Amino acid sequence: MAIYVKWLGHASFKIKADEKIIYVDPYEGEYDDKADLVLVSHSHHDHCDPSKIEKIRKDGTLIVAPADCGPRIGGNVKPLEPGERLSVGNITVEAMEAYNYRRFRSSGTPFHPKGLGVGYLLNIGDKTIYYAGDTDFIEEMGNLKDIDLALLPIGGTYTMDIPEAADAAVAIDPRFVMPMHPLDTNPEEFKRIVEGRSEIKVILLNPGEQSELQ
Repeated sequence: MAIYVKWLGHASFKIKADEKIIYVDPYEGEYDDKADLVLVSHSHHDHCDPSKIEKIRKDGTLIVAPADCGPRIGGNVKPLEPGERLSVGNITVEAMEAYNYRRFRSSGTPFHPKGLGVGYLLNIGDKTIYYAGDTDFIEEMGNLKDIDLALLPIGGTYTMDIPEAADAAVAIDPRFVMPMHPLDTNPEEFKRIVEGRSEIKVILLNPGEQSELQ
């Protein structure tokens, strides 16, 4: 089965597999194709954008998002807690923990406290994609096994920075890793560190470019 992963910018992706269209955190980029499945990691506006979701929604689109996103998105939204999963044809979605424990607002509250959002594991045929969401390098990542592609944030202000994301990549040990949520960081530095420490192949895309997962 051919699986194509397009980075739309920021933390937004379009995945095409087996004639199914999947969007993850639609916010930046172009949204022409209607979605079979939409995954939303948390309620912040740059991850849960109702205007983008409405643009790609059709009859039968399944939207998976944390419960507090439901009223903003409207309609039928399926919430998943970490550890819960559902299947859509030959695609299985499992929600994963995603949170900050190192990055805080001035009030001392984490930007992404535990329970606010999730990451996702996507099992498509014999391939597994891990979308980390907005998170630090958390201990739960050490339990991930047999990941084909990891999508990891490297921005550093609200998520892992490049050194932490590199540590996370080495701990997860996927076949491929793709950085996202870069803010003002240099993805080339992430690539240099990860490939210098492991056999992991780092895929760098410009917004709108795609890569085939083989």
